[in-house]
Amino acid sequence: MKKQHILLAVAVTAIWGLNFSVIKIGLNSVDPLILAGIRFALCALPAVFFLKRPQVPWRYTIGYGLVFGVGLWGVVNLGIKAGVSSGIASLVLQFSAFLTILLGAVVFRESLSRFQYLGIAVAMVGLFSITFVTDGTVTLVGVALVLFGAVSWSVANVILKKAAPKEMLAFLVWSSLFSPIPLFLLDLVVNGTKGYVELQHQIGWPAVLSILFQAYPNTVLGYAVWNWLLREYPVSTVAPLSLLVPIFGVLGSVLIFNEPLSPLKLVAGALIIIGLIIGLYGKRLVKSEPAARIPSVSR
Repeated sequence: MKKQHILLAVAVTAIWGLNFSVIKIGLNSVDPLILAGIRFALCALPAVFFLKRPQVPWRYTIGYGLVFGVGLWGVVNLGIKAGVSSGIASLVLQFSAFLTILLGAVVFRESLSRFQYLGIAVAMVGLFSITFVTDGTVTLVGVALVLFGAVSWSVANVILKKAAPKEMLAFLVWSSLFSPIPLFLLDLVVNGTKGYVELQHQIGWPAVLSILFQAYPNTVLGYAVWNWLLREYPVSTVAPLSLLVPIFGVLGSVLIFNEPLSPLKLVAGALIIIGLIIGLYGKRLVKSEPAARIPSVSR
């Protein structure tokens, strides 16, 4: 992988990690569901008028838009609003990797390795440890909502695999069309007209910049660059870099919101990341060991 492309990949993971703090800035003044609705409206418009509709069945485009926009980011916004720090949210959301593996086993009849079981167990210990954090950055309701978002992300991944769109950016843009209206209606049902009445007074520059960052650098540009890298290089080369997302997520929360990093929180985060490494790459790492030992054996 070329150096400039490695830097590009790291830049995308930094944007994705920082996005959790950017979301929290927007949530200081705008309702969570309305914030997500505006984000995906901007993802779809005006780009939908310039990108041809991807050649996949409508059920996949609509389903992805509902699950990714409403089930994932709408609910994650609610979780952060419910008291989970942006750093913790970025960590907990990584459970989507394991949930995708489990869903893949059910939907695509893929078998699970012992490394995946071990990785899930280690990460679950880390998640359980987070519930004992008492510095005000964790709430059980917030963690539960972010976990629901992780489930939605895994479902979205399965939809994406079934759809297999060749035009990934167009698929993302067109699917975003089906996120805003359900988000706006859901907020209307849950909160009434309050959020809309107050929106004109709430939508200051911090909220505007938060929404623009979420829509363009984070969603449209980030996914376009990442998918291009996946097309240019093996998945095994690009995918491990995604483990930087929660690291940038925690760093962003520390720098922007002065989130305290207690020993318990560091241990819990480390266990989740170690679990991810074991579950996703353990088998590959073990297979590479014999080759690494060859020089010492031949002496």
